[in-house]
Amino acid sequence: VESLRLHYARNLLSKVPKSAQPWVATLLRTVFEQPDADAVRHQMASVITTLDDKFPAAAEHLDAAREDLLAFTAFPRVVWKSIWSNNPQERLNKEIRRRTDVVGIFPDRPAILRLIGAVLAEQTDEWIEARRYIGSEILARCRLHPIEGEATDEMSTTALTA
Repeated sequence: VESLRLHYARNLLSKVPKSAQPWVATLLRTVFEQPDADAVRHQMASVITTLDDKFPAAAEHLDAAREDLLAFTAFPRVVWKSIWSNNPQERLNKEIRRRTDVVGIFPDRPAILRLIGAVLAEQTDEWIEARRYIGSEILARCRLHPIEGEATDEMSTTALTA
């Protein structure tokens, strides 16, 4: 979600003059600092209305991206920050980059795949044996809130297995 948020924010900022970009970025950040889903949606509507007065193209872009940007509100508040962050992905990419830099030159494509597969296997083991970024109990709590379009009678409150 974080990458998606950054993508939309960059595109939004490209639709306003450079001098207004800090103001628009601050305005957009207020959407994600709200205490609950209703407040987030209300603030998004307010931001779009405010932008429509000065920068209609930016407001139109933000309105079109509204559902994608606010998808996180379907989950409990306790996991919002975990959903927003792409830190685990960045950490994993950095470790892969570090290990491939150590090797330098690979003889062939399968050699690269073996190295990256080993890094991914280590990460999986760490998640199984040690801490997880989002634990199974939190994921189980997320499933207690039905997702739109899903049949609620099939929902189970049992803990998810890894």
